[in-house]
Amino acid sequence: MLTKRVKRLNESMTIAISTLARELKAEGKDVLSFSAGEPDFDTPQVIKDEAIKALNEGFTKYTAVAGIPELLEAISNKLKRDNNLEYKPSDIITSNGAKQSLFNLTQALIEQGDEVIIPAPYWVTYPELIRYSGGIPVTIETDDKSGFKMSARQLKEAITERTKMVILTTPSNPTGSLYSKEELEEIAKVLKGTDIFVCSDEMYEKLIYDKEFTSVASISEDMYKRTITVNGLSKSVAMTGWRFGYLATPNSELISAMKKLQSQSSSNINSITQKAAIPALDGRADDDIEKMRVEFQKRRDLACDLINNINGLSVVKPDGAFYLFINIKGVSNDSMKFSKELLAQKGVAVIPGIGFGSEGYIRFSFATDEKSIVEGIKRIKEFVSQ
Repeated sequence: MLTKRVKRLNESMTIAISTLARELKAEGKDVLSFSAGEPDFDTPQVIKDEAIKALNEGFTKYTAVAGIPELLEAISNKLKRDNNLEYKPSDIITSNGAKQSLFNLTQALIEQGDEVIIPAPYWVTYPELIRYSGGIPVTIETDDKSGFKMSARQLKEAITERTKMVILTTPSNPTGSLYSKEELEEIAKVLKGTDIFVCSDEMYEKLIYDKEFTSVASISEDMYKRTITVNGLSKSVAMTGWRFGYLATPNSELISAMKKLQSQSSSNINSITQKAAIPALDGRADDDIEKMRVEFQKRRDLACDLINNINGLSVVKPDGAFYLFINIKGVSNDSMKFSKELLAQKGVAVIPGIGFGSEGYIRFSFATDEKSIVEGIKRIKEFVSQ
């Protein structure tokens, strides 16, 4: 009865485990969840005020599919100011979260049999969208020794005549790894002279610790032309439920195709969210973003110290995002079994590394309060010692 393409899809493991943790909590179980990729902070007031203003002014109707002009202008200015990237408003489309941006991209670009290179560990959605589009995910293995980053040499060896696109995530979900400008320049050298597209997912760019962020498309004119930049506001300003993502590319044929696709699926995103997003993009929420970033950095340092004091576990301190990708190989090589037993015995929810394409690890989100982090890692230590 069902189509082959929908049968190819797997449920998002992160959403499934987060949902299970919430259900157990609702049943009265003592559960601490470190599974969701969601900031525990409230959306900044300046953003909420803009939404309230839009409601009171009756801004509740359809808009253009790509977004209202002032929003597209705000995104264009943000990309120039923060990322040294020149995109016209007509080069940009807003969608219901970066996930829809990626869906639009893969549907518009990937044909049956096209190969898409993804460094592993990867965000769980990438390979699913590629397979749904008829493409073939080609994973490049990385680990904590390489800082969970794909080398230019690995990329060169993975390219075939069927390679259509490479997905780069910087900083990464689930590892928090950040590609340096020099590393991106080496990757750019490999791609020069090819017709391979680059999808650069930069969702966590505002949550960087100790290092500097470089946008992939800013590396060179050649990279600018081949790169599709994907971003959003879910993580940087705690707007997960508002569903706001955007995509930018100078490729007019590609942007036109994605607008056409979205016009026949969801059409425009929520009009209220569009208005609310503008202060998040034009700098009015920058102080709030910095407060969250500083707090996340404190939590990262605390969680890393506690994990690295547990025999059998280790973690590389992430450069960005709000996840620890914990090496459990000293205890178990079955991350699914480890995660299930940890939840059953200690009431601690984490995501098994196998869901991100890397066995022997678990993802632990530190987007929660310090008290919960300390108690959760205490329970993990007890579980491991048993």
